[in-house]
Amino acid sequence: MEFFKEAGQLFIQGGLVMWPLLICSIISVAILIERVRTYNAATSDMETLKAKVAELVPQGKWEELRQVCKNDGGVAAELVEAAASQPHGIEKQTQALQGAAGAIAARLRANLNYLETIVTLAPLLGLLGTVTGMIGSFSVLSVSDGEPFAITGGVGEALIATATGLCVAIIALVIHAYLVQREDKLVSAMEEVGAVYMTALVGDSDAA
Repeated sequence: MEFFKEAGQLFIQGGLVMWPLLICSIISVAILIERVRTYNAATSDMETLKAKVAELVPQGKWEELRQVCKNDGGVAAELVEAAASQPHGIEKQTQALQGAAGAIAARLRANLNYLETIVTLAPLLGLLGTVTGMIGSFSVLSVSDGEPFAITGGVGEALIATATGLCVAIIALVIHAYLVQREDKLVSAMEEVGAVYMTALVGDSDAA
């Protein structure tokens, strides 16, 4: 309880810029939760999927392959399903594969740009709090009989705002790095299963 009381006092002492910094921190955590849930749902059983692709594509069992992809539910399986839905030659399947890969990758990157913005914005908000706090300090100095403790209050506001801005930026940066790593793994999985699919498809075409 004491911790929350002290945190509340620091928040108030930090000035008005603490509110947008609080909003930035909430947005960062919300994006983390949303993206983690999305990435967990987008993960495929790669070993099973690659084995099924290598087995079913040469046999032309497109319906069975699509059912395997639906049961998997990941983005790599979604990529294969998009290509398998166009069983009319290598060219159309390649186009479907490339188009689906671009659309899925864009979907995986969603909301990450907001974290990049927060990483840049939070220190600037902290700097703004520093400036406003120092302006308050100098305003006190301009009064001949001003209270000396009011000067330290302005400096305290400046330091709290700066520290908070840096903390929010650091947290957002760590979240962004983690999510980008998760996204890269999913994109790599798509590229891997796409390569297996095309190898099986070309091999099937050559055999025909």
